[in-house]
Amino acid sequence: MVHWPIVDMFPSLIYNAHRIHDWTVDISKTLGGTIVARGPIFAPLDILYTCDPCNAKYILRTNFCNFHQGVDYKETFDLIGEGLLSSDSHFWVAQRRIARMTFSSMKVRNIISNAGQKVVKDSLLPFLAHIAKESSVVNLENVFMRYTFDASVSIIFGRNPNSLSTSFSSNEFADAMDDATEAVFYRHVVPSSWWKFCHRWMIGSNERRLERARRTIERYLTPYITAKREDMAKGVEESDLLQVYIGVKEGEKDELMLSKMSSDKFFRDTALTFLFAGRDTTGSALTWFFWLVSKNPCVEAKILEELKLVWYSKKNTKGENEKRPWVVFDADDITKMVYLHAALCESLRLYPSAPLIRKGALNDDVLPDGTVVKSGMMIVISNYAMARMEWVWGKDCLEFKPERWMDDDGKLNHETQSKLFSFGFGPRVCVGKDMAFVTMKSAASAMLFNFHVQVLEGQNIQPKAAISLKMKNGLMVRIKERE
Repeated sequence: MVHWPIVDMFPSLIYNAHRIHDWTVDISKTLGGTIVARGPIFAPLDILYTCDPCNAKYILRTNFCNFHQGVDYKETFDLIGEGLLSSDSHFWVAQRRIARMTFSSMKVRNIISNAGQKVVKDSLLPFLAHIAKESSVVNLENVFMRYTFDASVSIIFGRNPNSLSTSFSSNEFADAMDDATEAVFYRHVVPSSWWKFCHRWMIGSNERRLERARRTIERYLTPYITAKREDMAKGVEESDLLQVYIGVKEGEKDELMLSKMSSDKFFRDTALTFLFAGRDTTGSALTWFFWLVSKNPCVEAKILEELKLVWYSKKNTKGENEKRPWVVFDADDITKMVYLHAALCESLRLYPSAPLIRKGALNDDVLPDGTVVKSGMMIVISNYAMARMEWVWGKDCLEFKPERWMDDDGKLNHETQSKLFSFGFGPRVCVGKDMAFVTMKSAASAMLFNFHVQVLEGQNIQPKAAISLKMKNGLMVRIKERE
């Protein structure tokens, strides 16, 4: 690691942009868990990097009020407008309160569970059966991105776009989302003055790609929002996440929220925020999970044993003995899958869907390890590097061990759960965390029980430089039906 005069670590960052997540591991092992560096002279910004969980908890929870979204955050993520992820201060507090009420309601929990289960039953399993019958090789990451796209749109809008069909045709909407997230990632790598200049004059491939993606997303979102407006005007019963969210009782909204929520722009920003959060993070998490399971047959065997116990218990109590083409687990079944939940947590530890968390310091401060924080600093927390530090997780930190998330009684260990930063932490922890686990467990349980996923050998598996931790080259597999 070289500190250059005037430009400090900036050349190293640019040089390692294609492998930025592994680069954070390198600098953590070389320079320590918390580092303060300077940006280039033409972007004079102090940067504080950390993978220390104590510092992360202090920033994200203990002194949360001093660490906002960061300089230029809203402009960097201008694609999602004033949604929950990009808003700050009073407007964020108002949105957060309504979002918590929405996601904790039994109505929304049922919407999430039923929509996810339906996509698994009607789309995912038939598609996998078709692939197994054809003995085809398929990119599993592409499959999961289509599954989470269909599940997310079904949950948010109550309409299934059916991108996960046996035709496997391209999905322009989903492709535009991929292009947008990659373009936004590179806005984090280059100085803000440079990408803003490129954006203003629409020069450079990155900003042009982002603009094309923006137009495509708008073109596809507009009909969904128009249809939802018509449903609400007709008094159609609430049957999707967006309608429940917008329809929260007026007594829970202040004047600002009432004025914002009456506009199509707020519909659009909210829907797109939920869609990005639900599709990309969950799809990438499932891909890494199945790769890790394929490398650890003993973990797969334990998950299958748990699934069999849940299924046979269900048959005995509900009398479900008829022959079925595939087994699909419902919401009650999913709550009993403790080992599967632990395995997903362990996968998210090693390959967090949100590998980097960005913040900004409002005032001077001191972190638990004594590092001095200056007002205006950009803060970068690496969840990816944190998982690979022996001083955080022990000498077995690189091993895939679901047991580390369980106590001696076979229940989830809540103390260990407090070290999972994949969904954020503190007041800004992801309100859709439970939705993500339901969506992941619905797909993972049905797939593992009904099919065997065989990962092709010789693949170069590494993370992609992106906002969410996708695989750089995808994951090529063969699907076989279980006896």
